Amino acid sequence: MVSLNPNIAPGLTGQRQTLVCEHNVAGHVDKFSTPSMISLMERAAITAIDAYLAEGQTSVGYEVNVRHLAPSDIGATVIAHAELLEVERNRLNFQVIAYDGDRKIGEGTHRRAIIQRG
Repeated sequence: MVSLNPNIAPGLTGQRQTLVCEHNVAGHVDKFSTPSMISLMERAAITAIDAYLAEGQTSVGYEVNVRHLAPSDIGATVIAHAELLEVERNRLNFQVIAYDGDRKIGEGTHRRAIIQRG
């Protein structure tokens, strides 16, 4: 069983941002793609806990449940926020939200597990 740092507890937060460009849009509509939003949300969750992982530990995502609520145009800055809500053994449950300015464009939950590498 993986031993967790006691600082990995509900309330930890992480944030990541990206510029919407030709590399992260759905080509047929030139809007920020849902897979890109999910990736940004996952990276925000990783940011929340990464500094607390012991040597040899990493985290892996195993569940994503999000809704993409609104489009974002090329040139927009999208910011994803993650908050750790629950810790059960080595499993972590996050609330994730993405914004384009003041407008919420995505929300949901994301689960990760802390594991030993290799």
